[in-house]
Amino acid sequence: MTHPITRRHFLRRTAAGMAVFSMVPGHVLGLNGATPPSRKLNLAFVGIGGRGVTNLESMAGENVVALCDVDEKRAGASFRKHPAAKRFTDYRKMLDQFHKQLDGVVVSTPDHTHAVIAMAAMRRGKHVYCEKPLAHSIAEIRALMQAAHRYKVITQLGNQGHSFNTIRNFCEWIWDGAIGRVHTVHAICGSNNSRIDQLPLLAEKHPVPPGLDWEQWLGPAQFRPYNPVYLPGSWRGWTPFGSGSVGDWTCHVVDPVFWALDLGSPVAISAKVVNYDLKKHADTFPPGAVITYEFPANAKRGPVKLLWFEGTEKPPRPADLEEGDMLPKTGAVVMGDQGSIIYGSHGATSARLIPDARMEAYQKPPKTLWRTKAHHEDWLNAIRAGKPAGSNFDYGGPLSELAMLGIIAMRLPDTRLEWDGAKAKFKNSAEANALIAPRYRKGWKL
Repeated sequence: MTHPITRRHFLRRTAAGMAVFSMVPGHVLGLNGATPPSRKLNLAFVGIGGRGVTNLESMAGENVVALCDVDEKRAGASFRKHPAAKRFTDYRKMLDQFHKQLDGVVVSTPDHTHAVIAMAAMRRGKHVYCEKPLAHSIAEIRALMQAAHRYKVITQLGNQGHSFNTIRNFCEWIWDGAIGRVHTVHAICGSNNSRIDQLPLLAEKHPVPPGLDWEQWLGPAQFRPYNPVYLPGSWRGWTPFGSGSVGDWTCHVVDPVFWALDLGSPVAISAKVVNYDLKKHADTFPPGAVITYEFPANAKRGPVKLLWFEGTEKPPRPADLEEGDMLPKTGAVVMGDQGSIIYGSHGATSARLIPDARMEAYQKPPKTLWRTKAHHEDWLNAIRAGKPAGSNFDYGGPLSELAMLGIIAMRLPDTRLEWDGAKAKFKNSAEANALIAPRYRKGWKL
């Protein structure tokens, strides 16, 4: 699993992909060898409650062939809204029955099942849209990146801000030298996914509610009894299933600087955590943390240090922030040798130079990046055109990997972990390496 994971590498693959028509299965192509833009795609959706509702309705203009969810009650509204779609609770049965009819599969399940579902779809030659983070471990991410190329499918990570025009504006400002050479980024995540206060509840015994297939919900995770603290949406705060705040938000908050600065893979990661004892709290995440990522210099910039602040931990106030102005609850402060930019969470929303006078005086550069209308549409159009989507797994995989590295650092706090991105291995910690590929439950494999 050795993928160079720089933006330059992604762009090279993008250019190559545009020239490869075979990336679209033959049954998708029109009579003249190209897919008519008006052709509706046959899609299946796995996970149709929560975030899955938005993904489903955003692509409901296509042919919704099959719907799958392990929680029939939570999925009920989506099932009723699309009565023509075949219903399933097991994605494997769905793919076995419908794989010849499908063009693409949309995965909107909890993090711990992303990889097995996406891999099963890609093995059948199906294009995949997968919610962020791409997977639940570094090993899974690397495997999905490789599979996307092996099976020649069009992929997209569900970090919708990547298709906003505001992220493109931010990139163009950085490349224009609006704040000079960037050296430090303070990424801010105000949300908290610690469940330490709920740990005593895990000793309780609860029956599995009607309509929930608990075995299927667990998927490859090690078996544990059903408990209502895990779902529907609270799974994100439990380490066997979710990726905490860093997993939930990295692919939004870090995306702008990841793209603009061609960050690629860090050479070191370390973390400081608050009120967290791994021996007692291993099932959940700390209530606060600061994760430091060290990125090496490349041909266009010097080294960059990115500090991730989550939960109770907040970054220092920038000296040039206007009096009375507030930092975003979720967003970033990007610092260069000639000034700073602040932006909000998704795709550099509300990006601005500080102080205000500097923003007012700035002459914005020409728009050089392509613009797209919507993230889901970007994936659908990429399938029709036979070219990579904007946040395909070559891009979204390494971005998601930053979150997984941060989680490992939080489990080994106050340790500078040296990372070899090309080899997907820590240079100085066997304990950290043991966390790269968590063991699946018996009967499950990637």
